[in-house]
Amino acid sequence: MAKASFHKNQKVFVKPVGTWAVVEAVLPQWVKGLDEPLKIYYDVGLGREFSASELMADKASAPVDELADFDNWRINRAPNRWKDTTEVPNHPQPGTYPVVTTDDKNWGGWRVPSAEYDRDPQRIEFQARIIEAAPHLMRISKALAQFGHNHSDDMPAELLDLAKKANLLLRRVYETPGDPAAANLAAE
Repeated sequence: MAKASFHKNQKVFVKPVGTWAVVEAVLPQWVKGLDEPLKIYYDVGLGREFSASELMADKASAPVDELADFDNWRINRAPNRWKDTTEVPNHPQPGTYPVVTTDDKNWGGWRVPSAEYDRDPQRIEFQARIIEAAPHLMRISKALAQFGHNHSDDMPAELLDLAKKANLLLRRVYETPGDPAAANLAAE
């Protein structure tokens, strides 16, 4: 038996077409004698009906923390195809360069052009470690900001100052540039 995964007027990504669309109609396929539909298709106005496996819900309305699986951020090593290990003795790990992967399928994330890596490999390695640690640093900032909010009366001034800085940093992370709500919040 099938249950509807999407509802009418919901924004979805249509994987086979590679575009966003809005569900115009939910089309259950009924079979005589059954209480629930056997299959459910969705009309998104693109000329044919799509199954739930071909659609993906828009996550723009979901909280940002739910969108990113922060525990997956890690540094992988990619082979340097342009230079042999003997040609780059100044590299921390000759023959490879860092790739910060933010997806559980080992794609998506941050990488650097080989020319930039050759120019300053120590700096690039450091940047990769910072990016990998960013989600954990963000959690610490959240905890510090929350603690500062809850205990502002009985905190030492130095710690309260750090909590305020953590709060400002988190605002920079979560606010979207040009967002009217963010502009109103900044005006307050």
